[in-house]
Amino acid sequence: MSVNTFGRMFRVTTWGESHGPAIGCIVDGCPPGVRLTEAAIQAALDKRKPGTSKYVTQRREPDKARLLSGVFEDDRTDGPRTTGAPVSILIENVDQRSKDYVDIRDKYRPGHADFTYDAKYGLRDYRGGGRSSARETAARVAAGAVAEAALKFLYGETVSIRGCLVQMGPHKIDRARFDWAEIEKNPFWCPDAQTAKEWEEALEAARKAGSSLGAVVEVVASGFPAGLGAPVYAKLDADIAFALMSINAAKAVEIGAGMAAAALTGEENADEIRMRDGRPHFLSNNAGGILGGISTGQDIVARFAVKPTSSILTPRRTIDRFGQETEIVTKGRHDPCVGVRAVPVGVAMLACVLADHALLHRGQCGA
Repeated sequence: MSVNTFGRMFRVTTWGESHGPAIGCIVDGCPPGVRLTEAAIQAALDKRKPGTSKYVTQRREPDKARLLSGVFEDDRTDGPRTTGAPVSILIENVDQRSKDYVDIRDKYRPGHADFTYDAKYGLRDYRGGGRSSARETAARVAAGAVAEAALKFLYGETVSIRGCLVQMGPHKIDRARFDWAEIEKNPFWCPDAQTAKEWEEALEAARKAGSSLGAVVEVVASGFPAGLGAPVYAKLDADIAFALMSINAAKAVEIGAGMAAAALTGEENADEIRMRDGRPHFLSNNAGGILGGISTGQDIVARFAVKPTSSILTPRRTIDRFGQETEIVTKGRHDPCVGVRAVPVGVAMLACVLADHALLHRGQCGA
């Protein structure tokens, strides 16, 4: 299987399958001297791991990270520091139930990658989907923790990358009630306390019916300088879109105003500029912090849509690998809204892109 690596300077390779013995990642290109601990990686993984509430898959994986290489600590260092060598992280799988998938080993789940994997490779790992499983994203989150540590090393502790859920099914948050402090107070990463209660009812109904809901995830990077990116083939927004679209079940990405920009006039869309405290100050952010593929210094804002989980209990018409028409019901443990656990994955992917572009910028411009 090809193309398991992304990034130019900050390069991430993920490996492993949903029901294999372990998954993991190798991060190559992380600058030396970055303080990196297993605890920091674990904190990121704990935000994504399954079994944290009744609204996500009940697969019980501790997602314990083992930092195998790329760091060194002695009495001359303030904790473990990266050496510049590849950083390798291993996460063991401990709660696989491959028997849950025996009934669908020869059937293709509609909306899933089962058919296309078989069409491309001539075989597929039916146990949870193998590489197409959302289980693979734990390795991305681990890599994202390395990227965030590198970004704070390069730009200081004030930079931040956050994520939230802004829509579940047809139910959107009220932007007037948006509060980052709320995302830690509910199981949905929802910045609107009132809407979180509505989502609870909607998702519980879908879960009990054996169905699923889609979602929209928003990720925001704050405190980063102007100048990251490039005008043509390394546009910052293009790379962000590539990274977010690579997430399992992602079906669309938008930057800033996104698709809504098509309904604006030139006057409405223009992010006017003034000088404040001796620096450029934008009066709006329809561009999502990126103009001409290069960051403006504003918040970098991106959203991606996540389709409903394909593994559902409602019978669906399909075919099997022998070309016979049949029906399929998927049993086992699945997320009724995979978008919930996609939030920390989106944060991780944005961090990896920004780390890559930070190093590219330093390589060309020197700062």
